[in-house]
Amino acid sequence: PELSEEPPAEMVKMTKSKTFQAYLPNCHRTYSCIHCRAHLANHDELISKATHLVFFLFFFQGSQGRAYLFNSVVNVGCGPAEERVLLFFLHAVADIYCENCKTTLGWKYEHAFESSQKYKEGKFIIELAHMIKDNGWE
Repeated sequence: PELSEEPPAEMVKMTKSKTFQAYLPNCHRTYSCIHCRAHLANHDELISKATHLVFFLFFFQGSQGRAYLFNSVVNVGCGPAEERVLLFFLHAVADIYCENCKTTLGWKYEHAFESSQKYKEGKFIIELAHMIKDNGWE
């Protein structure tokens, strides 16, 4: 029998690689993409629950309604930064999207030009319209 460089067709296994696949622990309340259920953030990363920032919990407004501010997120991609006026203040922001389904979720604050807004730098806004609560919210 001749040796072939390619394995027989029945032995070839097709796999689709994923570029995200960060899974948050099941023991914590999490937020997931409402469109594809990819994990997005741990509830502990929600900045708005901090005592001195409680006022901001529902103050953030996205194009599709209320939004939450997070310290960190997973499974999101980031577009190019651009300057926008948000709530009367100029910021450099970049749209963020779900790495799995490519839905635009919100934005990342790259730079705040006003000193009172500096706490937002490096933080992420995700609109509630694009999130679903998972794991232990009962």
